[in-house]
This record gives sequence, C-alpha cells and structure tokens, in this order.
Amino acid sequence: MGRILAIDYGVRRCGIAVTDPQRIIASGLTTVETPRIMDFLTDYCSREVVDTLVVGEPKHWNNTPSESAQYIEPFVKTLAQRFPDKEIKRVDERFTSKIAFQAMIDGGLKKKKRQDKALIDEVSATLILQTYMSQIDNTNK
Repeated sequence: MGRILAIDYGVRRCGIAVTDPQRIIASGLTTVETPRIMDFLTDYCSREVVDTLVVGEPKHWNNTPSESAQYIEPFVKTLAQRFPDKEIKRVDERFTSKIAFQAMIDGGLKKKKRQDKALIDEVSATLILQTYMSQIDNTNK
C-alpha cells in the first residue's frame, strides 16, 4: 500500500501533505511554487510509493465551482496524463484556508508565523488529506 498525497493547488504555490506508508497519519510536507509542482511530484513519486493523489476542489457555499476552479481543472487533467498509474480524487476544500488559519491560532503560533501564506497552504493541504482519509474510513465501516 502506498502513500496518499494531497495538493492544495494555488495560482502561486501549492501546499502538499502526505500520509505515512500505512496511511494512518496525515502530515504537512511542504509548499511548492506552482510552476514547479509537476517536477516536484515526479521527483517525489520516484522516491516514494504513492497510490493516490488528492486535489482540493474549490466550491462556493452553494456548491457551485469557485473562480479558482478554472485553474485547477487543467492541472487535474495534466496530473492524470502525467501519472496514469495513480488514482486521482477530489475533495471539497471549502473553508480549509480559514480552518487552517484558526488551527494555527489555536496551536499558539505567533502572528508573524500565521502570516506565512506558504504555511497556511501546507496546513490546508493537510486538512484536505484528513478530510479524504475520513471519507474513506467512513466508507470502509
């Protein structure tokens, strides 16, 4: 069984989170500048066994795609072409940035660290991954 890797895709940078090999724990991995995301994923997947790629799906509160969907859909298509052996899943990412920011406050991070947008993206990717893991856990019960 391989890892699950989640991506919080953004126009400037992408937050990345990954599970441990046993798929028990979701952890933030890094943040990558968007133009370098495919190179990063290719390198990471050559070093680690990854079975599933999870990409956040941005939606409005009324369940319609948000404006950023126009950037993410081409990325998901490219991802499927580049990694045909990987399962690609989408997860609703509504409010992940706000939840990530609040989690940072609750965790006691200082204001300067909370202003680090790259860290927010990484935490958001972790939340996307945790959401996906909860969904698959609930379907296996």
